[in-house]
Amino acid sequence: MYEFTHGPLQTQSVLEDPLVLVGLAGLLLVVITVWQMIEIVDAYDRAALTVFGEYRKLLKPGLNIVPPFVSRIYTFDMRTQTLDVPQQEAITRDNSPVTADAVVYIRVMNAKRAFLEVDDYQRAVSNLAQTTLRAVIGDMELDDTLSRREMINERIRTELDEPTDEWGIRVESVEVREVTPSAGVKGAMEEQTSAERRRRAMILEAQGERRSAVEKAEGDKQSNIIRAQGEKQSQILESQGDAISTVLRARSAESMGERAVIDKGMETLAEIGQGESTTFVLPQELSSLVGRYGKHLSGSDVKGNGAELDSLEFDEETRELIGLDDIADIIGEIDEQAEMDVEAMEEQARAIKEGQDVGMEAENPITMSGSDDESEPDADAE
Repeated sequence: MYEFTHGPLQTQSVLEDPLVLVGLAGLLLVVITVWQMIEIVDAYDRAALTVFGEYRKLLKPGLNIVPPFVSRIYTFDMRTQTLDVPQQEAITRDNSPVTADAVVYIRVMNAKRAFLEVDDYQRAVSNLAQTTLRAVIGDMELDDTLSRREMINERIRTELDEPTDEWGIRVESVEVREVTPSAGVKGAMEEQTSAERRRRAMILEAQGERRSAVEKAEGDKQSNIIRAQGEKQSQILESQGDAISTVLRARSAESMGERAVIDKGMETLAEIGQGESTTFVLPQELSSLVGRYGKHLSGSDVKGNGAELDSLEFDEETRELIGLDDIADIIGEIDEQAEMDVEAMEEQARAIKEGQDVGMEAENPITMSGSDDESEPDADAE
C-alpha cells in the first residue's frame, strides 16, 4: 500500500506512476471522442457529412451523432443571402462607356448539390453575375440602360437561373444599383437636357403670347358688338320716341274737336276781314265746319243757358282727312317691331356670352306711315 504524504515529493511520485498516466490518458481520450461524435446544427443550416472523404448524408438541425475522428462537416446557410456584384465597366451598343454595379439575392435550395456540384457557390454566382451584367448592358443602348432598370434586372436574373439551378441555388432577384455614363457623355447629356428645357420654355412663352392675343382680340370683338348693340338700341328707342310723339300730337289734335278748328278758323277770318280786300277765298273744309257750326248752334252742343259751346267729335270725312283712324295701327306696328328687336337682341347677347360669332346685320329702321297730311287753310286776298 501507498502512503500518501503531503508535499512536492509525494505529487511527483504519483505522476511518475505508469498506471496513473494511463488512466489520465484514457480519460482524456474518452472526452475527445465524445466531443468528436457530437455535432450540433443550427435551425437555419444544413450540414453535409463525409466519412473518410465520402459523402454520407445531410445533417438536420439539432443534435447529431457522427463517427469521431474520421468525419468532416460542411455547413450551408439556407437563408436568403446577399451578394454584392463589384462595379463593372461596359460599353453599350451605341459605343457609350458606362459603369454599373448590382446586388444579387440567392438562396440554397439543395445543400447536397451545392456541396457536390460547385466549389464555392457564392463566388461562382458573383462571377457569373458580373459577366452577365456586362453582357446585358453591352446589348442595350445608353438611353435604355439609364431608363429601363427593370428590364436589365429581369434579363440578368433569367441568365443566372439556368446555371445556378444545377448548383442547387436559386436567384431570387437582381437589382442594378447604379449605371453611370462617362464624364464626357454625362456633359453631353446635361447640354441636351438644358437645350430641351430652353425649347420647352420658348414654346410655352409663344403659346402664352398667342393666347393673350386671342383673348385680347376676343375682348375687342365683344366690346365692339356690345357697343354696336347699344347704338342700335339707342336708335330704336329714339325712333320709337319720335313715333310716339307724333301719335300723341295727333291724339291731342283729335281731342281738340271741331270747336278748336272752328275757333282757329274764326281767328283767321277776323284777320282776313281787317284787310282792304273785299273778296275772300275760304277752304272748303273751313266753310263746311262753319256751316255745321251755324246749323247746330241751337242744337245739342249748346247748353240751355247758351253760355258755352262744347266740342264735338270729328265726322268720318274729317277723321279720314287727318288720318286719326290709322293711329292705333301705327302704335301696334311700333310695339310689335320693338318686341321683335328686343328678342333678337337677347338672342345675340346669349350667342356673345357663349363665345359664338355674331354677324352685324343691318336692321330695318322703323318707318312711320300715316296720313297726317294737314291742310292749312289758304287765304288769298284779292
